[in-house]
Amino acid sequence: MLTGTEIAIAGLAAVAAGLANALAGGGTLISFPALIALGIPPVAANVTNTVALSPGYLGGALAQRGDLNGQATRLILLVPAAIMGGLIGAVILLFVSAAIFPVLVPFLILFGCGLLLAQERVRNWIRNRPESPGSYPGDRHSPLPVTLASIYGGYFGAGLSVIVLAVLGIFYDDSLTRLNALKQCISLATNTAAAVVFVFSGSVIWSYAAVMAMGALAGGAIGGKIAGTIDPAMLKWVVVGMGTVVGIVMLLRI
Repeated sequence: MLTGTEIAIAGLAAVAAGLANALAGGGTLISFPALIALGIPPVAANVTNTVALSPGYLGGALAQRGDLNGQATRLILLVPAAIMGGLIGAVILLFVSAAIFPVLVPFLILFGCGLLLAQERVRNWIRNRPESPGSYPGDRHSPLPVTLASIYGGYFGAGLSVIVLAVLGIFYDDSLTRLNALKQCISLATNTAAAVVFVFSGSVIWSYAAVMAMGALAGGAIGGKIAGTIDPAMLKWVVVGMGTVVGIVMLLRI
């Protein structure tokens, strides 16, 4: 049974994560350290966090469904690759590297912070690169890069969107808006696949997951309503700052 303090911390962290994901990304860098601070072991914290935040990715995919027109071929190719990657990443976390995951956590957090910092550079590169009109929607490329990115997403997840968007920008000549819509579907598939594995792993702390799922959905809704009043860049720097401090503190404790 959670105490009022635990509910408040987990719930507020999830609201902040949902808000961050809606506006700037990097919500995992808020909610995951909060669970660690509450005394939850790293693997259980990661599993619980993934399950709790997964519903929020559906909202992002639905919001951009109109930009998926003409991308059916890509979805057929890449969504199964994302599902496979998410499953592999989840299995690696639970059955291969569970013992070393606590040691990797600070490095993963700092890596996620670095990816979040690179987000705007990736977007600008995709937006400004020369395009080859007429190459879509029928283009086909190997799904392997998406699978590899999704393995990372199933394993930890912070910064997954940046990696996927960069991969899509390399292999597909298309507008940023359309690639971002495709990224939303890939992120949803990856996290849902990992969450399914985690649900049956026995590692999810359901009391926290329930509180955080509601908080993340609320945060996402709030983010959608106040998107025009908050500077995403400023929020991103706050998230990166917090994540960097947490990562360094955890690194010093190893």
